[in-house]
Amino acid sequence: MLLCAFMADKPSMMEITSFDKTKLKKTETREKNPLPTKETIEQERRQTSA
Repeated sequence: MLLCAFMADKPSMMEITSFDKTKLKKTETREKNPLPTKETIEQERRQTSA
């Protein structure tokens, strides 16, 4: 039953205050599915209405 204490949904305040941000790796965010531009939307509208 000791595992239940360590597998809580919410971290304890001690874990939060002792968290070291410097150990995190830098990452580059890449947008996988970018939104279409206004021009692209207008072109698609013209194609579907024609």
